[in-house]
Amino acid sequence: APGRRARDAELAVRYAPVTVRRPLNGADPALPETIGLTLVDVREVSKPKDGSEPVHWRLLTTHSVATVAQARRVVDLYRSRWVIEEFFRTLKTAGFDIEAADIGDPHAMINFAAAATIAAVTIKQLVQARDGNTDQRLSDAFDPDDRPILEAVSAKLEGKTERQRNPHPKGSLAFAAWVIARLGGWTGYYGKPGPKVMRIGLAEFSAIKYGATLDVHDV
Repeated sequence: APGRRARDAELAVRYAPVTVRRPLNGADPALPETIGLTLVDVREVSKPKDGSEPVHWRLLTTHSVATVAQARRVVDLYRSRWVIEEFFRTLKTAGFDIEAADIGDPHAMINFAAAATIAAVTIKQLVQARDGNTDQRLSDAFDPDDRPILEAVSAKLEGKTERQRNPHPKGSLAFAAWVIARLGGWTGYYGKPGPKVMRIGLAEFSAIKYGATLDVHDV
């Protein structure tokens, strides 16, 4: 989660099938009286050295859990929740605001949502890659033809000081994230570029790419 530093933790994982009853009040009587789920209990064994609250998650899932490996898979899915929440935030309030789109034609709305989803995935990848910790390649989010354009733009954006230079290796997604963030208005000095900055920067890069592919005879 944002604002929390990653740390190592020793965890105990338990799991068991459970039966959940239908609520006595307010529930649709057509619903089944009970449903079968699996409870995965994750508890931190040792007290955290940094004084933070020990981890204790109680996860109810419809996934079948019969082995420790399957239980760990459920835990990994839960740990990915922030990535998923940030993706939808990019798709909505922090990016494309698809809920406010005034599109009456359902087919057109589906096309818009699909295009926005693809762009939101790219933006999320850029945000995650910005610090150079993901080891992703440029080709994970960009076309091969984008590389020379990104490198040319990076050279134009770089300044004389160390903090004004792209610190990431060419061909990495982190290199592209630095370029897109700068195009989106990030100075390189304060804070870290988020989804909004990446969205603006990606739009700027698309315009630059379009201009680079134009032939003077087409204008």
